[in-house]
Amino acid sequence: MEDFRRTYLRLCKEGGVEPQESVLAQLQETRGAAAGSRLDLRGHSLSVDTCAVLGRVFHKDTLFTELALSDCMLTEEGAKLLLNGLCANTTVKVLDLKGNNLRSTGAEALGKLLVRNKTLCRLVLEWNALGMWDEAFSVFCEGLASNACLTQLDLRNNQINHQGASELCLALKRNSTLQQLDVRWNNIGLLGGRSFLEALQQNRTLTHLEMAGNNIPSDTLKALEQAMDHNSDRQSTMRESRSRTQVLSKEIQILKEEKGRQFLNLMETIDKQRDEMGRSTRSATTSIHVGQLQEALNERKSVVNSLTAKLQMTEAALAMSEQKNHNLGEQLTRVKTEKDEQRERQSRERKKEQEDSVLREGKLLREINSMSETNIQLKNKLEKMESRCKSQQDQIFELKQDLTNSTAELKLRLAQAEERLEIEKKRSKQSLEDMDNLRQKEVDHVNRHLEESERALQDRILKLEGQRIQLEEELSRAKAACVTERAQAEEELGKVRAQVRLEEQQRVSGLEEKLRGLRQSRDESQSHCSQQKQTIAELQARSGQQSMETDGLRRRIEELQQELSGKDQEKVAEVSRVRVELQEQIGHLQAERTAQGGLKEKIAALEREMKVLASNHREAILDKESEISSLFEKLRLREAEIQRMREDEAQRASFLQNAILAYVQGSPLHYSPKK
Repeated sequence: MEDFRRTYLRLCKEGGVEPQESVLAQLQETRGAAAGSRLDLRGHSLSVDTCAVLGRVFHKDTLFTELALSDCMLTEEGAKLLLNGLCANTTVKVLDLKGNNLRSTGAEALGKLLVRNKTLCRLVLEWNALGMWDEAFSVFCEGLASNACLTQLDLRNNQINHQGASELCLALKRNSTLQQLDVRWNNIGLLGGRSFLEALQQNRTLTHLEMAGNNIPSDTLKALEQAMDHNSDRQSTMRESRSRTQVLSKEIQILKEEKGRQFLNLMETIDKQRDEMGRSTRSATTSIHVGQLQEALNERKSVVNSLTAKLQMTEAALAMSEQKNHNLGEQLTRVKTEKDEQRERQSRERKKEQEDSVLREGKLLREINSMSETNIQLKNKLEKMESRCKSQQDQIFELKQDLTNSTAELKLRLAQAEERLEIEKKRSKQSLEDMDNLRQKEVDHVNRHLEESERALQDRILKLEGQRIQLEEELSRAKAACVTERAQAEEELGKVRAQVRLEEQQRVSGLEEKLRGLRQSRDESQSHCSQQKQTIAELQARSGQQSMETDGLRRRIEELQQELSGKDQEKVAEVSRVRVELQEQIGHLQAERTAQGGLKEKIAALEREMKVLASNHREAILDKESEISSLFEKLRLREAEIQRMREDEAQRASFLQNAILAYVQGSPLHYSPKK
């Protein structure tokens, strides 16, 4: 800490910059608190010169691992100088730049920092304005794409729009280390959410994504959550596979060490036996030669006795050598039996492993086939639902056209009625008789118009009932399909049963909600029809009265206009509600498609893991077989050597026996002195 302070003062002196008192005080506090790995300058206003000096200090600093510069009112130039100094730093792992209003220059400097720095793990950029300039933010995203050490990134409240989100998603497609990303409270919107969804189909390392406050639909957020779950599951499976491979490698190493120890013990026992046999043979031969020399020097009288003694000694030595050979043979037989037992045990283990691998491969193949069949069925369902959505969209378009036509006709009729009312007012001044006749005609016309509107509404009610019946049929078909799919899923996949059941329940609940909505709309339409009938009856009762004035007719026409506008609003609300339901269905289908993609990726990962395990298993088996063959070869060589030693011993014994016999037969048995 004192070295950092001295370096800061020296560089300030060299650059002709006055050291900032707040920085010196903070360094003194940090030294007193003994927090040698964190430099906290939060809330201290740093000038451009101070940033330049700090950048030069951090260029070669190896003390601090965490740097907090939040709310320091950094200028664009100061932030650039400070970040350029941090590019070559090798110890800072956490950098906090919250609330510094970084813009285009800061974004470009951050991009260079991410490209050149190799130790930064966590970067906090909350409450800045990096997303205001698209070009600068694209430079930042390029740096993020090429970075290979950052794991946590905080981009909250940075005014990122959907274009910036697309650039960030392109960076995520290329990045393979980022695990946590926070982009809350920006302006990403629907297009940005879809870009993130596409990026997560290629990114396999991002496991935590926060996107609240971005005007993203709920179905897109759910799909993103599912993608996050898939990534976390994938990371857990990768960790499990690594642990399994480590355990298998350790077991293989232990087996190799045990085999090596057994082989070394066998070699030591064989060497000991060879040394014992060599010592016994050398001692026997030396004793024989010494005895022969002593017999030749001694008197001729004790030749027969010494030869007999030597013969007994050689016979005893031969018996001992034969006993040792017999013991060696027994040891060899025991070694052979142990080797045979080990070979049989290894063959049984190998057969069991092969059978287990065959069973696992069969299970995986069956699961893959079942998953492929379910994928095909889901694809077919998706196509059917898309066709249904298209047909419903066409129906909605036709209903819209009918509504526009009906509203236009009603407006024309209302205009005509107003003109007629004005004509009636003018004519009422002329004569009461003309007014009565015109009033009677208008009442008849209104009656006919009401009858026509009633017929049109009845036709529309019939159409809505037909649509409801079609939807109920579709619901029944969907329920039947769900039941069959549920049965197949219960037979084929035990692990996926709960998920499929939940998805089917969600679909059924969605269809039942739709049916309830249609029934409510039908009840509302029937209530409206009854209300219209009541109004028609009231109008007919009122038309019988000839003493009504023109003001009453105008009020009735206004009431009719209000009712028609209410009906139009209700129809528009129904159309919008149906459109929202269709959009939700489309979102659910997209989520299912992403889930299918995740399942395909899991299947591919399992296949790759199977291939890796099979290759490792084959390599281990080949290594074991090569070790066994080498041990058999060495054992054969040892047996051949022992057999050769036995033959040499037998040949030497026969030679010795023949020599002794020849010597005994050739030497005189009786001593006759010369005369």
